[in-house]
Amino acid sequence: MNVPLTPAEKGSTSVWTATTALPSLPTLTANQHADVCIVGAGIAGFTTAYLLGQAGKSVVMLDDGRIVSGETERTTAHLVTALDMRYFELARLHGERGAQLAAESHAAAIDEIERIVRTENIDCDFERVDGYLFNPPGKSEPDVLDRELAAGRSSGLSDLEIVAGAPLGSCDTGRALHFPRQAQFHPLKYLSALASAIVRDGGRIFTNTHATEITGGKSAQVKTEAGFVVDCEAIVVATNTPVNDLLAIHTKQAAYRSFVIGAAVPPGTVPKVLCWDTADPYHYVRLQGATPGASPALNDVLIVGGEDHKTGQADDTETHYARLEEWSRARFPMMGEIQFRWSGQVMEPHDGLAFIGRNPLDHDNIYVVTGHSGNGMTYGTIAGRLLTDLIQGQENPWAALYDPSRVTLAAVKTFAEETGNMAAQYADWLTEGDVKRDEDVLPGTGAVVRHGMTKVALYCDPKGALHKCSAICPHLGGIVRWNHAEKTWDCPCHGSRFDAFGQVISGPANKNLDPVAAHAH
Repeated sequence: MNVPLTPAEKGSTSVWTATTALPSLPTLTANQHADVCIVGAGIAGFTTAYLLGQAGKSVVMLDDGRIVSGETERTTAHLVTALDMRYFELARLHGERGAQLAAESHAAAIDEIERIVRTENIDCDFERVDGYLFNPPGKSEPDVLDRELAAGRSSGLSDLEIVAGAPLGSCDTGRALHFPRQAQFHPLKYLSALASAIVRDGGRIFTNTHATEITGGKSAQVKTEAGFVVDCEAIVVATNTPVNDLLAIHTKQAAYRSFVIGAAVPPGTVPKVLCWDTADPYHYVRLQGATPGASPALNDVLIVGGEDHKTGQADDTETHYARLEEWSRARFPMMGEIQFRWSGQVMEPHDGLAFIGRNPLDHDNIYVVTGHSGNGMTYGTIAGRLLTDLIQGQENPWAALYDPSRVTLAAVKTFAEETGNMAAQYADWLTEGDVKRDEDVLPGTGAVVRHGMTKVALYCDPKGALHKCSAICPHLGGIVRWNHAEKTWDCPCHGSRFDAFGQVISGPANKNLDPVAAHAH
């Protein structure tokens, strides 16, 4: 029997979760029929459901937790046309027209969120703010800012300009590339209101409902763990990384953990702007204003993220958080205590753009959305518009750019490097375990232990009881690794994640680690 995790063991909590009461929605307890079934209740799933409902389609949404319990609640909620992949790289990979469409679609996504906020009268702290890209101190030429200025303007962002510095008060950035009319918002407040609008329009949202089988074709249906079925005309898999796809998409993207801290700052000492540096690993900054009535009471919260690493390929999370704090305090000496720490799963596509459209090698009525890189809020909104058009048989100018079946020849080097990195992780089958004996695993920690020809993921709870699972990821057989800070098992091959007891919490795996008989410590 599983012992519940303590709050400390559950790991990170975002400022969004701490300041939002989400609605309680039912679990699926009967078969359903709808025009469209959407698996995944994050920003991509919600935006698609909302727009389909507005178009008169009947929608059923399923999520295996509460709503917005995945990566959407772990964002820093930048709404930007300043993309993680630079425009000069997008032009190289996808041509000048591709870069133009990327800029156009992200600008349209910000406008769409603003339109929905106004139409539905949503109180979610939406605000237009300026954005600034700057170099770290001492970065050598050629200057990324000048190249991005030229490429951005060629991509249709005509109002870009180089300025003397970002207006960050005590933080001297040096010259910066100014992106006007970006935006920020509180994602959970936004999506909580969107959930109400979807239900108002006839949509049905079911939580704590795990989809186990997703089948397209004439008799498209989603089967759930409890045995209930949703029959539909089309299916959208919006689970950050597809849980219905074994290989096609997962060879074209890689999973990274991105880390975030939120610290109290005196009101008025940090302006509301969005900032990003060009370091490797990079950093990003924004301010969330005071939240009246929050418990505990919150002043302005300075949110700083970055220091990414590949999922499952490092277990020095505390070092990443420490580096973020060191970087932040050097630039924002007014920072108070760190009130929030969290991390999120970022899917990095090999050619810099998300995959939104029909699932490769599948029936035409199965759609996926993934590869959001660090721009999940705008990509999730782009997905809502694009998938709504595709499902209705309407043309969309962004369809070819984001087609999951696309082949980008200019990205073949990155594809080969990522595939090689993934393949190298299977060497874990041949190594010894993290410890020699089960009894060496300390309370509150986990370790992989070799048992003969196989490996076991062993978690020792705070009371000393041992909980054993197979260490073999059920997706494609990678050996999971223990994440001390998050108290999770992470697969270094394709980014699947499981809680301390082996329950799946993030795809592409769609089932738990196989149990192994446990015994007391």
